[in-house]
Amino acid sequence: MKKAATRSSPREAAAAEVVPARFSADAVPAEGGDGLGHRLKRVRIDKGWTLKEVSERTGVARSTLSKIENGQMSPTYDVLQKITRGADLDIVELFDQRRQNAPFGRRSVTRNGEGKPHRTGTYEYEVLATDLSQKHILPFKARIRARRLDEFPGWVRHDGEEFLCVLSGTVQVFTEFYAPVTLKVGDSTYFDSKMGHAIVSLSKEDAEVIWICTGITALS
Repeated sequence: MKKAATRSSPREAAAAEVVPARFSADAVPAEGGDGLGHRLKRVRIDKGWTLKEVSERTGVARSTLSKIENGQMSPTYDVLQKITRGADLDIVELFDQRRQNAPFGRRSVTRNGEGKPHRTGTYEYEVLATDLSQKHILPFKARIRARRLDEFPGWVRHDGEEFLCVLSGTVQVFTEFYAPVTLKVGDSTYFDSKMGHAIVSLSKEDAEVIWICTGITALS
């Protein structure tokens, strides 16, 4: 049953099995460089922007942008969205340099394990179909590494909607206005991305999901 969108203290929310309202996502420590920071820096320099200008455009702190560019921090999904929207980028520009401008009759095939990796402290993404730019959706596989809600620095929130389906293991989906729900292999969920959300694995091994999001690519 849908719960009222009322604010409550973390202690009261925990007692009601509803996620604490304190969550507000930010970047998390990087775990190995994947080149994304370097590509982001190259795009910024190509556009002639300073870190301060990018910060003003995106709403991401200058110190956070600097850490991302220097491989000291790996941006979360919502931070990536702030950067791509504020800098008027397609997220594909940060993961793959091949561009396809044709708006009709496109196709992309991503072999198992050949997507572009992006690792954060809680999820391990494999971004799919990165050879196609200006997509209306962003598809990816994700390994859910988090086991507890307190592993997240805060709620994940961003524009758009998203769908996920469990491929292996069992996950628990936390959303801001609903009680947590447990999903097993073959189960799926669809929700508004502006609503705070976070996913944890209940399995001994990392759970794996297929994840599809809208609203992440730059506006044309």
